[in-house]
Amino acid sequence: MDESQAELVQDHPIVSSGSTPSASNGGTQQTPEELVARAIAPVKREFLRPPPVRPSSSSSTTNKDDAVTDAKDKPAQSALDKEKKSKRQLKRERRQQQKSALSICPEVARTGDVSTCPYNDKCRFSHDVEAFMALKADDLEGKCPFISDDEPCPYGLACRFSKTHRSGVSVGNANTRRKGSEVNGLSKDVQKLLWKNKMKFPKADAKLKALGLLGPANSKSKNLVDKEVDQLDSNDCHVNNENGCVDLTNDIDVKGDISAKIEEEDAVNETSANDEHPPPLKKPKCATEKCCPGRAEDESVGEKVVSDSSIEPEIQVAADTIHPETERSLKLHPRERKIIDFREKLYLAPLTTVGNLPFRRVCKFLGADVTCGEMAMCTNLLQGQASEWALLRRHSSEDLFGVQICGAYADTVTRAVELVDQECVVDFIDINMGCPIDIVVNKGAGSALLTKPMRMKGIIEAASGTTDKHLTVKVRTAYFEGKNRVHSLIADIGGWGASAVTIHGRSRQQRYSKLADWEYIYECARKAPDALQVLGNGDIFSYLDWNKHKADCPELSSCMIARGALVKPWIFTEIKEQRHWDISSGERLNILMDFARFGLEHWGSDTKGVETTRRFLLEWLSYTCRYIPVGLLDVIPQRLNWRPPSYFGRDDLETLMASDSAADWIRISEMLLGKVPDGFTFAPKHKSNAYDRAENG
Repeated sequence: MDESQAELVQDHPIVSSGSTPSASNGGTQQTPEELVARAIAPVKREFLRPPPVRPSSSSSTTNKDDAVTDAKDKPAQSALDKEKKSKRQLKRERRQQQKSALSICPEVARTGDVSTCPYNDKCRFSHDVEAFMALKADDLEGKCPFISDDEPCPYGLACRFSKTHRSGVSVGNANTRRKGSEVNGLSKDVQKLLWKNKMKFPKADAKLKALGLLGPANSKSKNLVDKEVDQLDSNDCHVNNENGCVDLTNDIDVKGDISAKIEEEDAVNETSANDEHPPPLKKPKCATEKCCPGRAEDESVGEKVVSDSSIEPEIQVAADTIHPETERSLKLHPRERKIIDFREKLYLAPLTTVGNLPFRRVCKFLGADVTCGEMAMCTNLLQGQASEWALLRRHSSEDLFGVQICGAYADTVTRAVELVDQECVVDFIDINMGCPIDIVVNKGAGSALLTKPMRMKGIIEAASGTTDKHLTVKVRTAYFEGKNRVHSLIADIGGWGASAVTIHGRSRQQRYSKLADWEYIYECARKAPDALQVLGNGDIFSYLDWNKHKADCPELSSCMIARGALVKPWIFTEIKEQRHWDISSGERLNILMDFARFGLEHWGSDTKGVETTRRFLLEWLSYTCRYIPVGLLDVIPQRLNWRPPSYFGRDDLETLMASDSAADWIRISEMLLGKVPDGFTFAPKHKSNAYDRAENG
């Protein structure tokens, strides 16, 4: 037993309490029922670790002196470790890294030929193949995930499985290889338009105008738009349907809508509006340049209508046949939309950081029916941030897939909905109105919207009127503990245009402490209109939990599974097969191997892709360590709020998987992805009060 594990046993309630059995204190054994009442996992006695030998009184003084000395040294060391680097220093380090031989040009790595780089001497990457091969890390065991009979590996020399390549290095392309199995990538043309604020949103703006929600809410933006409108009045731009030129100023009364928006938003939150709203609307541009000669030449980058930028042929055809000025009259009736029936379907919740595409593939393989991407911020999507758009990617195995977006205002959310609707292939769009994270709530988004029902109404009405996709909403019971309010909004949410609502049985103030309030979820489900599907969320960790909630409230359409899937993704198999799966350590390792393979296919098989996969694997392992095998428990099934004692597994691998030390998680990652780089450290992004040990040893 190492020192960190001994500390864990000593500090754990089972060992430190007076009633804990041990040979030294002669205490009495607590019954499993007593342990469960204290939210302590009732692990069988033969698997519990023995308590550590406490130091004698003669050496206690010396140990205290040593502890004081160590405490004096730790702050200085921790301050040094946590020293933040400036942006200039980080930029300098990136440039130095690019000059290194390890930063080989991707084109040269693919082909092995220096002459294939289109930039030649101006390339910012290294072209020294021999130096790269001398410094490259050792290849990993196993087979390259990109090798097939038809196409070569797109990473070539940089691949960490290059020895398994059959016939040297030939040309391949990572984007082409990924295109066959993954969709919803952001094109460079659309990204440039978003960067320059040249993208136009006719559907969203028309709907926002109809609801009186269009336009920024500050005087500076108002003056800019007024100036643009005055300039447009002098231009010879008019309606000419025969030539395809549309005067958008006849359809959108910019001045009136901005005035209404100013009055509304100033009463809500003037400072937040300045942060959340996009820049003022650009000048409308004719669809045909012949109608207004000379205007196109004045634009360095032409404006683009969202409906013309679709990557799907069928969406392009629909966009070409619908003019912006008639979009409002062609709004689909709710009964004409594609309705998704969530009843009896196993829904994997959108999970920040861990709910990535490889993890969702694992859950699909284990029985999940519905998957949803990680929460994406609307403002970041509208700015064309590649990292945010990566959260919307979809694998071909996800047959029922949705994306989750989050925003504070109707205009940003509605424009993001139109953009996602046209650029992505999704089955439904979920609006997060329950996120408890401070950085989200402080901007007026997430669960902060629960305190502003009129803003909720504007967002849902505008978003549902902009897309014919299935629109869902995720909420918490309330913002403040003890002041539930979803029951008073449930009927309105359906009337505003949402097709389904997921209720997390906790308030924002409660976060994840205490158990979810399922009785309140049942109350809301019974009050919901028939057309609105209600899903419950919170503390589902076994098929018995699933069965109970479905039996207690037939009005509940389904249940969303979140943390339960993080700890044991095979919960979907257990629900479908109606059994407690006493999964072995070898079977759990196979699941981790699948994740590693999916991660290499998604992030790449070069060093960068391997380390990205490792990081996300370690984040996931920080949750899986909380699982206690069925065969080790006196009472089954395990509950999410149980704190596990320090225990031995039935074999060494099971013991290793039960460790809450990041050093042991790193050891598991090395079994799958090879040795970590020198100086590698890890601390999980999400920390729980009950599981706060994440030191590297």
